[in-house]
Amino acid sequence: MSTVQEIEAAIRKLTPEELAQVREWLEDFAEDQLQFTAEFQAKIERSRQAMLAGERPRVRQP
Repeated sequence: MSTVQEIEAAIRKLTPEELAQVREWLEDFAEDQLQFTAEFQAKIERSRQAMLAGERPRVRQP
């Protein structure tokens, strides 16, 4: 049995409360793995400036 299969089997035995704790941990773990790049920071800053200037967001047309 692989480690993933062992983890899956253990997860199936968790209580709803324990499952919620694991879900929260996984979300935090995945978020911590993301890299906050300079490019992403620049996009955030451009968006912030646009909002401050009262610009409306783009709307996709079908």
